[in-house]
Formats: sequence, C-alpha cells, structure tokens
Amino acid sequence: MAFSSSLALPSPSPPSGTFRGRPAGRIRTGAAGRFQACFLPPPPPDVVVTRERGKNAKLIAALEKHNIQSLELPLIEHVDGPDTDRLPDVLRNDKFDWIIITSPEAAAVFLKGWKAAGSPKVRVAVVGAGTARVFDEVSQLDHQSLEVAFSPSKAMGKSLASELPRGSESTCKVLYPASAKASHEIQEGLSDRGFYVTRLNTYTTVPVEDVKPLTLKLAISAPVVAVASPSALKAWLKLISKVNNWDNSIACIGETTGSAAKKLGLKSVYYPTTPGLEGWVESILEAVRVHRQLKEAPKR
Repeated sequence: MAFSSSLALPSPSPPSGTFRGRPAGRIRTGAAGRFQACFLPPPPPDVVVTRERGKNAKLIAALEKHNIQSLELPLIEHVDGPDTDRLPDVLRNDKFDWIIITSPEAAAVFLKGWKAAGSPKVRVAVVGAGTARVFDEVSQLDHQSLEVAFSPSKAMGKSLASELPRGSESTCKVLYPASAKASHEIQEGLSDRGFYVTRLNTYTTVPVEDVKPLTLKLAISAPVVAVASPSALKAWLKLISKVNNWDNSIACIGETTGSAAKKLGLKSVYYPTTPGLEGWVESILEAVRVHRQLKEAPKR
C-alpha cells in the first residue's frame, strides 16, 4: 500500500445519500404500553463511496465486515461517447490483432458493440482483474470468438503499453475503445513500439449535478472519501469548491487515481500498490484508522 501525506452483476444500490452499516433507529415503549418509533439521526459516515449508482455494493459490503459506516454518493455517470455507434461497423469491417480494454465500463460498452457486430473473433488484452471478470461469462460461453489473452504485470495502462506482445508480422493492429477523457498514454506507448492503434471514444463520464444539501453536508463531514477514477476525484473537488479548508483523506482504487490526487494538491492520499477491491478496502481502513488515532491523541 502506498500513502502520501504531508502530515457478475452488482446488486442494486440504495438511493443516493443512503447509509449502509449500523442501524439508525430503534423502537421504544410509550405511555400505556404503546410502541413508538424513535428515529434517531444516522451516525456520521466513516467513508463516502462515490462510484456510479449500482456499482458500490461490493465495496459497501466489504467495509460493513469491518463495521465501517458508508454513505453512498455517486459522483459520476457514464454516457455514450462520440464513437459509440461506430464500434460495430469497425469490428465488422476490420481485423485487429488486439482489442485493448482498460476498465469494467469500457468492457461493458465494448461487449454491446461486439454483439451488435455479430460477435466476430477477437483477442482481448485487459487491465485489471475487475475488467477481466466482465468477460468471464462471454468467454466461457463462446471462447472461440472472444479470447482474453493478456493482462500486464501491473494493472496500469503504461504497463500494458510496454508489455503487450506483438507478433512477427510487420504491422500489429490494435483497437482501443476508451473513455473520451482517458489520457493518450496507452496509444502513444504502443505507437512508439510500432503498433498501429485505432482509438474509439466509446463512452465518457459526466459529473452528477443533483446532490441534496444534507447529503453533501454529511459527505463533507466524513473523514474519508473513496474514489475510483480521476473523473470522480475532479467531480468531488468541484462539488466542495466552496468549502473552506477541506483536508480529510482520499482513498483511491489505484496508483493512477492516487497520482492524480497528489497532482491536484490533496495532501492525505491513500492507495494500494496493486489496484483492486481488496487493496482499496485496505487503503480505506488505513485512512480511517489514522483519522481515529489523530482524533483520540491527547491535545498538547
């Protein structure tokens, strides 16, 4: 785990601003033995989870095992990109040595276009175990058409760009369906190695605009905010732009987002050396632990 400081289908998620963890109400006995509901205000959250709606359930469940109180506040949502409709035609009309898929969302969008193209034979390189899992069911049902054949030694785009195998043929063609907001690191790295890369911006992300004031107030009070992408990180900073002196912790899913957080000036940033749910949970727990230690330390 790295720390920098200057000090498969998920189950549906609850509505935005919903707490998951310890109960917030109880039943008490009133006059004449009547039962009355006594709804107490929910306890303050330990962590804000910020992935797109419907994609926070596994993280919330993993944190509940450690008695961590979560507040779900989706910060981004995915929408079609400018090249979404082009993907099926490109797959039908051209042949590629590799398809590069770098996130679960990119995988889901690609599979939709691939099926619309008639499920042509493709060889896929993925970044991260979570991305690979999106292809599990398809590759098991039709392994002759879709083969997940490579993942880099480290779940990062720059590692894929430097490690992707190329055949003996003079031209190695790569299709890279990506977020419109993704950097050019992968295609530039592959191009430098002699690959011919076609990039399609098949989806993009937009910040969630409708956040209730009470939900935002609770989120700002949380000691830790968990983010899974630079886009979510930027959406959070935009959301709290009018808040003075917010200096709580950011727990990132991996090094790419962690590096972005440090570049944006955040001073308490946690992230695992290997991206993924397990390391992310450990980073969140570490951030909560340090917060509690600082809170309980005797004041001088």
